[in-house]
Amino acid sequence: MTHQVCMVTGAATGIGAATALRFAGAGWAVALGNFDDSTREAALAVEAQCRRLGAETLIFDADVGSDVACVKAVETVAKQWQRIDALINCAGTTRFIPHGDLASVDDMEFERVYRVNLIGMFQMTRAAVPVLRESSTPSHSSSVINISSLASLNGTGSSIAYAASKGAVNTLTLSLARNLAPHIRVNALAPGMVDDGLPRRVLGEAAYAEIVDSMTEVAPLKRVSQPGEIADLAWFIAAHAPAMTGQVIAAENGLLLNG
Repeated sequence: MTHQVCMVTGAATGIGAATALRFAGAGWAVALGNFDDSTREAALAVEAQCRRLGAETLIFDADVGSDVACVKAVETVAKQWQRIDALINCAGTTRFIPHGDLASVDDMEFERVYRVNLIGMFQMTRAAVPVLRESSTPSHSSSVINISSLASLNGTGSSIAYAASKGAVNTLTLSLARNLAPHIRVNALAPGMVDDGLPRRVLGEAAYAEIVDSMTEVAPLKRVSQPGEIADLAWFIAAHAPAMTGQVIAAENGLLLNG
């Protein structure tokens, strides 16, 4: 096995799917994380596209909220290729709850969102660390890239629980970067609105279209991002940024300029 290996959670749709395709197109072997039977058809379609690009692939099933599932997923990937060079943590969840509606965000909702967005990200990274460290070389460290959100930087987003979970992702990124160096680099990407991402899966088409129109209007660049743009950043960090670790990189079409 001479190819580098990328492991992507949440690879059936959105940023995760685009990331799998980006690494596949660059000649990496790709392990695609699938949640369950409800996402399997989409994951198989992404895998087929990766194979058409010439990539070696496998699909692993994992609810990242389960530590046992994370450990099993890493074991499956390591058995296939004996290495992991990049872990891209894309799996996420949310519900759309107005930030002012405090009564609708109870402890169960916080725990549900944190279980996937933060704890799951930590568990998958922890499981992969021994393989990532073993795959690292003096000239090229392995890489973990966590998908955060603009919500982590300005307290916006689909709900208070979601924004808080992504803020915690940024802190997790800093702590892991400090403690996994020098063999493993850890960075985060904080996108703003991404077309065809998590909001589309949560909202109906009409409500989703309204949000896209609204975000396009308020963004200084008058656009929303595409999943492939975030995938390009992930690939660049993993493949071409050996000095970068502990960074949270915003890609939000200028929305932070609005204050």
